Amino acid sequence: MGSQVFTVRSRGRSAQEAYDRAVEAADDEYGHQQGYSGAINATGGFTDATKKYMASGLPKYNFIEKRLDELTKFQGAECICIREPKVNNNKIKTQVEHVVTPGTKKWVLKYAVQCGGETIGNYNTKSEAVNKARDYTERTQRTTSISMVKQLEKTNPVVARITYKKAANEQEGEWEFYGWASC
Repeated sequence: MGSQVFTVRSRGRSAQEAYDRAVEAADDEYGHQQGYSGAINATGGFTDATKKYMASGLPKYNFIEKRLDELTKFQGAECICIREPKVNNNKIKTQVEHVVTPGTKKWVLKYAVQCGGETIGNYNTKSEAVNKARDYTERTQRTTSISMVKQLEKTNPVVARITYKKAANEQEGEWEFYGWASC
C-alpha cells in the first residue's frame, strides 16, 4: 500500500461542501476502490489551513509544497480558501408561489400499498390493495403494508411552491485541497 500527492480545487458554500463535492467527483472519476484511489476520496477528512497559510507569508504553491513535505497519508487533506463565499444576507431568502386550483375539492379514501417507507400504489378497495401487495411481495420477497389515506380527487394536491431567492452578489467560495492519499 503506497501513497501519492494530490491537489484539487473545489467550490461550495463552505469548505465542507467543497470537500464533499471534490470527494464525489473523485468517486465518479476513479471509483471508490475501497479507499485506495490515490485521490481526495481516499482521505478521511480535511483540515482548513487558511490561517496558517496567511500567517506564513509564502506564495500559495510554496506553502503547499512545504505542507506536503510535513504531512502523511494518515492526516487527511488540508485546504486553503482561495475565494471566500459571499452569503445571502437578504432578510427574506425565499419566495412563495401560491398554486390555486379552481372548483370544489373532494377527498376520497384510498388504500396505499407501502414497502420500506415507499408507496407502491394507491387503490380504491382494500381487496385490490391486498392483491397488489401480495403480488409485489411474491415478486420482490419484501414485506409490504397497507394503510388508509385521504387523497384529493381529480386535482393537484400542491397548494404552494417555495423557491430559494438568490442574492445579487451571492457566490460560492473556492478551496484548494492537497495532501497524501492511499493508493
